[in-house]
Amino acid sequence: MASRPDTDDYLSLFLNDVPLMDVRAPVEFAKGSFPCADNAPLMNDEERHRVGICYKEKGQDRAIELGHQLVSGDIKAQRIEAWKRFVVQHPDGYLFCFRGGLRSRLTQQWISEAGIDYPLIKGGYKALRRFLIDSLEERIAQGEFRILSGRTGTGKTRVLHRLPNPVDLEGLANHRGSSFGRQVSPQPSQIDFENRLAVAMLKAHHQVGGPIYLEDESRLVGRCALPETLRDRMAAAPLLVLEQPLEQRIRIIRADYVEGMCADYVRRDGEQAGWDNFRDYLLSALDRIRKRLGGERHRQLRVLMEQALDRQAHQNDLGGHDAWIQALLQDYYDPMYDYQLSQKQGRILVRGGPEQIVEWANQGQPA
Repeated sequence: MASRPDTDDYLSLFLNDVPLMDVRAPVEFAKGSFPCADNAPLMNDEERHRVGICYKEKGQDRAIELGHQLVSGDIKAQRIEAWKRFVVQHPDGYLFCFRGGLRSRLTQQWISEAGIDYPLIKGGYKALRRFLIDSLEERIAQGEFRILSGRTGTGKTRVLHRLPNPVDLEGLANHRGSSFGRQVSPQPSQIDFENRLAVAMLKAHHQVGGPIYLEDESRLVGRCALPETLRDRMAAAPLLVLEQPLEQRIRIIRADYVEGMCADYVRRDGEQAGWDNFRDYLLSALDRIRKRLGGERHRQLRVLMEQALDRQAHQNDLGGHDAWIQALLQDYYDPMYDYQLSQKQGRILVRGGPEQIVEWANQGQPA
């Protein structure tokens, strides 16, 4: 493998989805890393903890000595093998630690002793993270945004991906942005979400250009918080209002939140456990908005939902779900959305069905 130089071209790394090997400890990786990073640690959490204590109490030299004692023999050989596998799979990648210092250099040295030259990222995680924070704020401040709005169930995310330059906030947060919005797989950490968002904004600016289309979201998408500066820009941005007939909205909700989620749970957990977890997901989501629904309305909707679930389980018939979906849309989500939209009338650029919205957006783009 030809030798490549170390790099500080952070923009190129993110725009090109360059594979990154994060040699920090698993606990550091879990708090936040980057979209194309895999964790292949030099030290595990316990080893890192012990070396950190030694560093504070006895200084750097003793800490390095302890690190070599802890990561030696078979353990060292296993770590090197993991790095070699990554290098073989990703010959165009780079490695990094927290600051691009001792752990990166040591990893690089051990890989080199195994016969492989592999470059590192100058400044490590800290420099990459700072670059993304600064880039995100710059893109938020300078970007032109258009917001896709619409009642619940209009299929905004589907339409968003047909627009010229979309950034899917719900996709980045792995959450649909409502009480029913959680997915089978977990949400990213707040840092991971911010990093994903920054990379998506960089790509939207450098690789596509023009106005960036975002779906109308509140401050929180699940547990992931949008940057306050982005919320401010979104609150003043022009709107595209997506409209769909009620029957179509019910079909979309049923497809996404009933059929899709049930299949996802069964795929993950198996037939019976998947069904049980899907049932709990739907009922728990309804229970979370009990106070806002009011006790009696919540009770009525829960009865409808339980009946629909029983019908689905025993007759493999999804039609029973339409009743609670329609009631929830008409009595809860629609009045709330209609009030919010009434406060934004002066910002509406276009309103209509999916084809009208997509056609308008594409015509509005420079050739």
